[in-house]
Amino acid sequence: METKNCPPLLEINSPFPILVLSLYSLYNKSQRTKERRCVIYMIQELDRLNIDAYHEIVECITSALDARDPYTAGHSERVSDLAQMICGEMGIAGECQNDIHVAAHLHDIGKIGIPDAVLNKPERLTDEEWEIMKEHPAIGAEILSKSSMLSGLIDIVLHHHERFDGKGYPDGLKGAEISVGARIIAICDSIDAMTSTRRYRKALGFDICYQEIEKNLGKMYDPVIGRFVLDNWDKVIAVLQKREDE
Repeated sequence: METKNCPPLLEINSPFPILVLSLYSLYNKSQRTKERRCVIYMIQELDRLNIDAYHEIVECITSALDARDPYTAGHSERVSDLAQMICGEMGIAGECQNDIHVAAHLHDIGKIGIPDAVLNKPERLTDEEWEIMKEHPAIGAEILSKSSMLSGLIDIVLHHHERFDGKGYPDGLKGAEISVGARIIAICDSIDAMTSTRRYRKALGFDICYQEIEKNLGKMYDPVIGRFVLDNWDKVIAVLQKREDE
């Protein structure tokens, strides 16, 4: 066996060792050489860092995920920035704010288990492909369950595609059944997706995005959180434009 095809040994005090091995396993099954190199690098970096570098570790993981698709590179960071701003403005603080912030970084971690042919398809997905894509929240939750430190984020990551009217996935939760963190990330995820260029369409303007959010209050989005976001729309734009300038 060639050692380059095996994950490096992890120190017993390495942060998130089980999480990293789970990520490696999913990548290794895919036999994607470029992706395996990304994960091996991530494993080496995680093994070197200590728990004080918690947020750097999370950003390292999301950077490896973003590397799979240049069209969504930076998406997790922008969603996290938006979620952080909303939490701050709404008075959500402490551990709850931190959980939402970190979960926003990791909300799409399950896409690591989605085939490239689906994840990077240049056209809109077929119904069958869309069903495969919809598996990513559950995959993400399974990955996070391997780490005791990140297990508290499972509910947020699992349910960030639920809709306020109960027509979302994977569990069809409705209203207050959906955690506040998942409701916040759902709207942040949509805002960044709409205002970013994708393979199959150009980015929508902020005015159109505003209208779409407003039209779907009480349907896709929590009406209270959604209205708060719209009332602070200038801050939403500022957060996204700041990232563009960096």
